[in-house]
Amino acid sequence: NPLPPLAVGQHIRYIESLDKAKDQFEYYVSEQFRVSGIYWGITAMDILNSLSTMDKDGIVEFVLSTQQSSGGFGGNVNHDAHLLYTLSAVQILALYDCLDKIDCERVVQFVKGLQQPDGSFTGDQWGEVDTRFSYCALSCCSLLGRLDALDVPAAISFIVSCRNFDGGFGCTPGAESHAGQVFTCVGALAIAGGLHHIDADVLGWWLCERQLPSGGLNGRPEKLADVCYSWWVLSSLAIIDRLDWIDNAMLRKFILECQDVTHGGISDRPDDQVDVYHTFFGVAGLSLLGFPGLNAIDPVYALPVTTLSRLDITPALQRPQPVAPVPNACLV
Repeated sequence: NPLPPLAVGQHIRYIESLDKAKDQFEYYVSEQFRVSGIYWGITAMDILNSLSTMDKDGIVEFVLSTQQSSGGFGGNVNHDAHLLYTLSAVQILALYDCLDKIDCERVVQFVKGLQQPDGSFTGDQWGEVDTRFSYCALSCCSLLGRLDALDVPAAISFIVSCRNFDGGFGCTPGAESHAGQVFTCVGALAIAGGLHHIDADVLGWWLCERQLPSGGLNGRPEKLADVCYSWWVLSSLAIIDRLDWIDNAMLRKFILECQDVTHGGISDRPDDQVDVYHTFFGVAGLSLLGFPGLNAIDPVYALPVTTLSRLDITPALQRPQPVAPVPNACLV
C-alpha cells in the first residue's frame, strides 16, 4: 500500500490547539509536566517550519514563572524544581533565544548542587538517582556555557559504570539496558567528551535489534514497537554513526502509519490515541531520517541545529566519531 504523506498542516493545527483545550481531561492530567509538554510542542513546530505561529511571549512568560527560589524549574507554577523540567525550560529559552532572561548562574548552582560524590545526579532534593538526570545536568550546563561548573570526569565515570555486557545502559549500575537510558547515556557522554568509552559496534547491534517486522522500534527485548523509540534509538545510532544499521524506509513507514491524518498528531502505535509526546518524537525521528521538508534536529541536544549554531555549539553529526572502544572495567 502507498505510504500516507506526512500530514504537516494537521499536525501544526493539533499542536496549536493543545493550550486551548482546557476543558479536556488530558489537559489536567498533564499539569505536572506542562513545561516539558511545551518543549515537545514548540520543538516539533520548529521541525515543521511553523514555530512563528506559537505565542512566544506567552510561552516565555509562563516558563519563567515556573522557576523556583533554588534556581531550578518545576513542571508547572508552584511545583517543586526538578532537573527534568529545568532542562526543558532551558531548551525552550534556548530555542527562543531568551536565555538572557534568566540568571544562568542560579540555574547552574541548582544543577551543581544535585551532583553526588560518585558523579551521579539526583533529580531533585528527594534523592532519586538515574542516568536521565546525568544527561539533564550535562545538557543544561552545556547549553548555558557552564559545563565547567560540574565534575565532568566523575559524571563520565558514573555513566560508564551503568554500561552492560550487551553494550547498552541502564538507569543505575546493574540495571537492565533500555533504549531511553541508552540515549541519555550516549548523549551525556557526547556532551562530556566521553564517547570513546562506548563500543559502537556492540551498542549499535543491540540498538538495531530493537527494530521489529512492523518497522517500528522497541525499547528493550520482547516489547511492542513505539514511535517514541524512533527518537531514543535513532538518535543514539546517529551519535555513534550507525544510522544505516536499521531499515530506515520501514521505520519511516511505521511513523507515518501512526499519524491521525484527519485531526493531526502522532500516536505510539497505529490507531492509538495521539499525544504531543509521540508527535514530537515522531517528527524528530523523521527529521533524523532526512525526511524532506523538515528542519534538522541535533541527536545529542534534541534541539534544532539552527539553535545550536546560534549558541556556538557544534552539532553532533559534525563531530569526530569514536575510533575504538574502550573496555569497561566494571563489566564482568
